[in-house]
Amino acid sequence: MIDLDTRSPEELTAIIVQAQAELAAKQHSKRKDTIAKIKELAVSIGVTVEIHDLDKKVAKRSASSVSAKYRNPNGPETWTGRGLAPKWMKALLEEGRNKAEFLIQS
Repeated sequence: MIDLDTRSPEELTAIIVQAQAELAAKQHSKRKDTIAKIKELAVSIGVTVEIHDLDKKVAKRSASSVSAKYRNPNGPETWTGRGLAPKWMKALLEEGRNKAEFLIQS
């Protein structure tokens, strides 16, 4: 066992990096072995199997930002018009005002 109490922060960082690399290598090896076993079993019973590589990162679509549609006349708050109305909009509507009054002119 490694005595961590006497190690410097730099040495601890090096140990962590080395341990993470070793862990990743072992996980990759185990994954390859498991996939090979699955394929062997599939062949032995006469079925085909398709394994999707989850290690490969799929590019995620970035969420597009929606511009504000309404502005609070009494403050800096804005609202896109999507989702639940914010408290300031609810309060103004309860006063009998119309949403169209708060539309942001583009």
